Amino acid sequence: MPTAIAVTGRELVLPPPDGQTPSAVVLRPPDAQLLDDALAEVGTLLDQQGYLVVLYPAATPAAVVRRLHTVRSVLETDRMALLPLELPPLAVAVLARQLRQLSVSDFSPGVLACAARLLSHYIHAGALLGSVAKLDRVPVSLTSHVKSWVPGAHFGVLAHPTPHLVKVGGATELPAPGYATSMTVARGQLSSHGFGGGAGHDDWVTGALAPAWGVRAVEEVPLPAESARWWGTPKLIEFAAAIPDLSVLYQLVASVRREECHWCGFELIGDRCAFCSCPVARGDEIAALLMSQRPALTSR
Repeated sequence: MPTAIAVTGRELVLPPPDGQTPSAVVLRPPDAQLLDDALAEVGTLLDQQGYLVVLYPAATPAAVVRRLHTVRSVLETDRMALLPLELPPLAVAVLARQLRQLSVSDFSPGVLACAARLLSHYIHAGALLGSVAKLDRVPVSLTSHVKSWVPGAHFGVLAHPTPHLVKVGGATELPAPGYATSMTVARGQLSSHGFGGGAGHDDWVTGALAPAWGVRAVEEVPLPAESARWWGTPKLIEFAAAIPDLSVLYQLVASVRREECHWCGFELIGDRCAFCSCPVARGDEIAALLMSQRPALTSR
């Protein structure tokens, strides 16, 4: 069976691109589910699927994150990977769908979980904002803060992979991906009404940015519940451009050298195990680790 992919909000489960892609599990917050029920749900899921990879924005409320760690700790399981991501909510949803696609391939649970960090580098995530006054997760200049109070001002913001901000209607554009992408768009409360002089700016993402980036297709989905808090305003249109081709995603992951975690034994790619968070030890680090464990081993 494929490794299960879980998220922390229903809006983070995007429609599958084909009939083979499994859905994602939605883990409910503490105020919507008792701990005993959460333990039973995850325990049953692990029995059925074997492994669980949970994706969530690093800015997720602390109570939700504590619940995830509590469930993992009480179940005493090493088969549940918790992966906080420095991505806006819609980008997390896009990445979760990519992992759902790859979950039916021949990748081991450890490689699949580690692929989240790798594939996140290929997602261009941003938003069209009516104000950057409360935007604290992307560097914003004082000039931009001042301009955000001008009626009708709109800003195109790229949060990932490299922060960038432009005033819509100016000569500067957001840097485009250097590879083929499809774009996922989620509309908030941003509209030309209430932004005096801003008519047409609410179509900037689909009417200007998407063509400039040469995206293959545009898909509109509901706005994630956490997006307004992440971007500092409900007046936004969030977007994420990502690689749509499953064969390309597979090749990206398959081309990376694989290691074995010296702590928990999971197969991994990159520099850290996704299940136990242990970094990859190399050369003299491995020797030092073995020496540090020798007294404990010989005393048994």
